[in-house]
Amino acid sequence: MKRASELHIGHRTLISRLIVGTGKYATFQIMREAIEASGAQMVTVAVRRINLDRPHEESLLDFIDRSTITLLPNTAGCYTADDAIRTAALGREAGLSELVKLEVIGDPKTLFPDTEALLEATRILVKDGFVVMPYTNDDPIMAKKLEDAGAACVMPLAAPIGSGQGIVNPLNIRFILEAVSVPVIVDAGVGTASDAAVAMELGADGVLMNTAIAGAQDPLKMARAMRLAIEAGRLAFEAGRIPKKAYASASSPTEGLPTEAARI
Repeated sequence: MKRASELHIGHRTLISRLIVGTGKYATFQIMREAIEASGAQMVTVAVRRINLDRPHEESLLDFIDRSTITLLPNTAGCYTADDAIRTAALGREAGLSELVKLEVIGDPKTLFPDTEALLEATRILVKDGFVVMPYTNDDPIMAKKLEDAGAACVMPLAAPIGSGQGIVNPLNIRFILEAVSVPVIVDAGVGTASDAAVAMELGADGVLMNTAIAGAQDPLKMARAMRLAIEAGRLAFEAGRIPKKAYASASSPTEGLPTEAARI
């Protein structure tokens, strides 16, 4: 399937297809250096983690260069559509962005989304002028419903948030890519660089991650590794892989070469 050469989210055009989070870092300085190493042009921030009512206190926003990086507020920690809608509105009113990574969690153990509430919140926020980027399960039916509701992209999970399991069900990601025309950004579950490369080789338009970088023993090296993996995976997808075969196929074909008898 042919995907766009650049990543378009709303009216924004991104060259980097890696979106990173801002949580779980040991310090804000390490977070800033990891973002720089990743090459990401969009970073997601939890509205509830920002001291909106204490503007003079140090905040993670002080460590993000907003002249070059687009903020993506998220509704992490919301378990109802109403709560997610209020949180999105709070972020916009605080001047963060009209973008929102919409999360409506349905289960505290798996952190899987409540897709019914997610769809409801998407419809309401789109009507209210938000550019909605919903975190959803790897279901092509729901992905299509979210697109029809006006979502700017769909963000299916690769595996449970923070699990590091990689792309558990690549077939479903393929189905989603076939089902929708908006960008597909794989979100949650990436553990290492090869997971990111696999997502991009499948044809995903981008990958969003946080724990895989912030939780690594060396976040800066992992951030760079993820940057290279995203680029390599995208190039491999655009190049077109060879088909898989059951048997060997010689790298140096023998067709047209003289037979043994002819050489004697």
